[in-house]
Parts: sequence; C-alpha cells; structure tokens
Amino acid sequence: MTRPSIWHLPNARTAGVLLCVLSLLLLAGCASTPRISNPERLGIPLKASIADVPFFGQRDYQCGPAALAMVLNDSGVEIGVDALIPQLFLPNRQGSVQPEMLATVRRQGRIPFVLDNDIESLLKTLAAGQPVVVMQNLSLPIAPLWHYAVAIGYDLPEETIRLHTGFKPSQDMALSTFDATWARSDRWAMVALPPGEIPAGISAAAALSAISDAERVQSAVELRPSWEALVERWPGLAMGWFGLGNARYSSGDRAGAADAFRFATLHDPELAAAWLNLGLTLHGLGQEQEARTALEQAARLPGKWQDTANAKLAALFPKKAP
Repeated sequence: MTRPSIWHLPNARTAGVLLCVLSLLLLAGCASTPRISNPERLGIPLKASIADVPFFGQRDYQCGPAALAMVLNDSGVEIGVDALIPQLFLPNRQGSVQPEMLATVRRQGRIPFVLDNDIESLLKTLAAGQPVVVMQNLSLPIAPLWHYAVAIGYDLPEETIRLHTGFKPSQDMALSTFDATWARSDRWAMVALPPGEIPAGISAAAALSAISDAERVQSAVELRPSWEALVERWPGLAMGWFGLGNARYSSGDRAGAADAFRFATLHDPELAAAWLNLGLTLHGLGQEQEARTALEQAARLPGKWQDTANAKLAALFPKKAP
C-alpha cells in the first residue's frame, strides 16, 4: 500500500533543572492571567482535577524521565524512572530533549500527541481527564532553566493550575505564573495515550501527524483503533480515511480498506494515492471494472504517483493486441 510522507519535528530543548524560586518570583511579578474563553463555550467545567495520577519525585536533572513515568503509568504502562533514564537523559546537556521524549513514548506502545500551543487546548485536555506533560522555562530568556512538569488539573475561579512538579505532587500554581514560564517553551505540551484515544485539545492536523509518526515503531494493526478514532472525530479528513484504509488492509480487512479509500477520494478527489490504493484493493477483491476506473483516475492526476498508476494499469489491464 502507498503511504504519502507525513512528518513532524518539534523544537529540541533540554530540560532537567530544579525549581528556581527567585526566578519564579520575578516572573510572577510581571505576568498576567492568560485570556480564556467562556468555559461554557469551551465545553469545560470551571474546575477539574485528575485523581490518582502517579507521582515520581524528580532527582537531579531527571524531570524528563519523571514526567514521562507519570503519564505512562497513568496510561497503563508500568515503568519506573530508572528504566527511562537511559532512554532519555543526555549527560552532556543535563536533561532530556523533546524528540527523545516523543520517541520514548512510542517505544512504550503509546502515542505522543503534541497539543496545540494555547491554554484552552491544555484546559480541554485536562477537563477530559488526560494528564499533560508541559515544558517550562523557570527563569528568564537570557539564562533559561528548562523543566518538565505534569499538569493534572485547574481551578478557573481561583486562576490556578495544578501540577506534579519537582519534589511535590499536586502543587497549585497561579495561571499567570504558569503561562509566563510555559510561553517560553512555545507552550509545548504532550499527552501519552494508548491507541484508540485522542486528546481533547488537539487539531486534526496535529492528531494525524502524531498517529502517522507512531507508524515508525508500531504496526498498522496496533494503530488501527487510532485511525478509527481519528475519522470518527473528523469524518471529513481525507488523510485520516487514507491511513485507516492502510491499517484495515494490513489487518486483512480488504473490503473495509476499500470503503476507507473510497471515503478518502470522496473528501479529496485529488488524492492520487487513495485512488491508487483503492484500485489495487478492488482488483484484489475481484471488482475489476471499479478497480480499473480508480486506477485510471490515479493515472490522470499529476504528481509522484502518476507513473506508478500508469504502470499498474498496464500490468493489470494490458491492452489487447489488434
């Protein structure tokens, strides 16, 4: 099956510092509470707190492994900080970088979703009961002190957010201070979820990228529930149907794959790879006429799949000699 390239590389910063009280006080003095839409419009409660999120205290420069251990255990993966340190910690940089955080989540059979970088996306995700790894700069731009924490709740009337951070679980921080420290990481936030679950506060494009990137490590069969969840939430997403078609095909569900590829072409008639895969799948199902029509449509569309479509047409439907 044909797979167009989808890739995403986050900014790489190193985090692994202890809390700097003086810097936080400086930031708190000049920070303002972020603007948040009416909670009713957002569909979230005024308060939310995720109970029983495991807490792992941070040792020197180990905030990355500690934060990942918390969200991985919450998602059902039993793993300790010591097992994660060799996969994450970079001694020469005294911390962990974002790409390694994401790669480690994938190796543990979970999908790392990087949220849209705004406070409302974070609040929606917390309200849905999904803890979030956040990256903060606990100092000033000229002397950054990068740190990972895990957000587990919020209180809008009190203007606070609740974090597992440093050596202390369930610490409330003023939203103004939190947003000031979080903004310096471009508001980087990540959720680790099992296949089939998608964060509340994420765009269709970001969710598509996360699931596609997970295919580097996890099989199409393992990721099929995620593709199913993606098109259920965004039924007009052509690339979601395309990914689901590939996952169903790999699972042996050829009829279901054909249905998914049809939906992909319906929502994006210019998606040549979907027409090509639809034609090949239908040919395997013995639906020759519809297969030929799909391959001819793929061959008419300019781009990287045009030559392949023409070659498949010639091989599967050779012209008869006069």
